[in-house]
Amino acid sequence: MTSLVVLPGLDGTATQLGDFVLALGSVFDAVTVVTYPRDQPLGYAELEALVLAALPSNGSFVLLGESFSGPIALSIAASKPARLIGVVLCASFAKAPIPALRPFAWLATFAPTHAVPMPILSWLLLGRWATPQLRSALKAALRSVSPSVLRARAAAAMRVNNVSFLPSISIPLMYLCATQDRLVSPSAGRRIIQAVPKATLVEVVGPHFLLQAAPVPCAKAVRDFANQLA
Repeated sequence: MTSLVVLPGLDGTATQLGDFVLALGSVFDAVTVVTYPRDQPLGYAELEALVLAALPSNGSFVLLGESFSGPIALSIAASKPARLIGVVLCASFAKAPIPALRPFAWLATFAPTHAVPMPILSWLLLGRWATPQLRSALKAALRSVSPSVLRARAAAAMRVNNVSFLPSISIPLMYLCATQDRLVSPSAGRRIIQAVPKATLVEVVGPHFLLQAAPVPCAKAVRDFANQLA
């Protein structure tokens, strides 16, 4: 009995992951998307505690960290919890994805998150894969979360550095790399692959919002990874 636990991106909701979960089919006995509070600006440590409380109490499981949640997945994997047999990272990072912006992380707490034009967000996160449905889902997800929460998470992502945890991860790890990612550099994935002993990188054609724009190939990669763990 193996479950998949999915940790979502910056919005912390499950609303944009339906197609991916559906495309997974029946390879997992259960798929759980852990959602984060929409009105509490929690940091990485507090969110990790929330995730730990939501992990399956029996059976083996695979942990998938999407984008913002990758550092949480890495931290948990390094702590070697019982029954965790594999980790998947999707368009994610171990340390601030844009290092040059780290000194300015404090400015994120003042950013007008809901005022950023949707065309800019669409270009950055979806690129040429943008559809009316995906843009609408993105807008709805962001609007459902408090601006202060989005700002706090953005600031946390700009400061995080979990690189020191990587060598301690002894279970298999797969990194899903978006070929047209305009937010996270390919070097973020290479850094993880080089430091984790049992890590592999799988390229999937798509934008930063890879699970949303390319749910079928992402699901296939995750299914293949899970089957190798059996």
